[in-house]
Amino acid sequence: MKNMSNLRDASNYERIYAVIGQIPAGQVGTYGQVASIVGGNCNPRTVGYALSNLPFEADVPWQRVINRQGKVSPRTSALGSGQQQELLEAEGVVFDPETHKIDFKQFGWLGPDWDWMEEHGFHRPPELW
Repeated sequence: MKNMSNLRDASNYERIYAVIGQIPAGQVGTYGQVASIVGGNCNPRTVGYALSNLPFEADVPWQRVINRQGKVSPRTSALGSGQQQELLEAEGVVFDPETHKIDFKQFGWLGPDWDWMEEHGFHRPPELW
């Protein structure tokens, strides 16, 4: 990954990984939220593609990105849905036992610090929860 001090010129994937890196343990963001912050031609599907192409050894908290329904999205890779839920639960995130959803009001991430976004050329995300 490129130097994180120059994200304005980074690729979409690098910008996506940088935004995801801002999600603290015990909180979750959505594909759409990350795409909104990255801006430009980024959309939720692009975020999903970026995560599916994430190198195994990368230090990006991929498990903290879920779908807009508050659920873990199905995975076909070695980093499966079950592992994602286990990692989130280890961080203190609670899933409803019946719906398997996460309560955004309790665990939803409000986005990166405004100064960080401005410094790196990101967009303020819409209010999601």
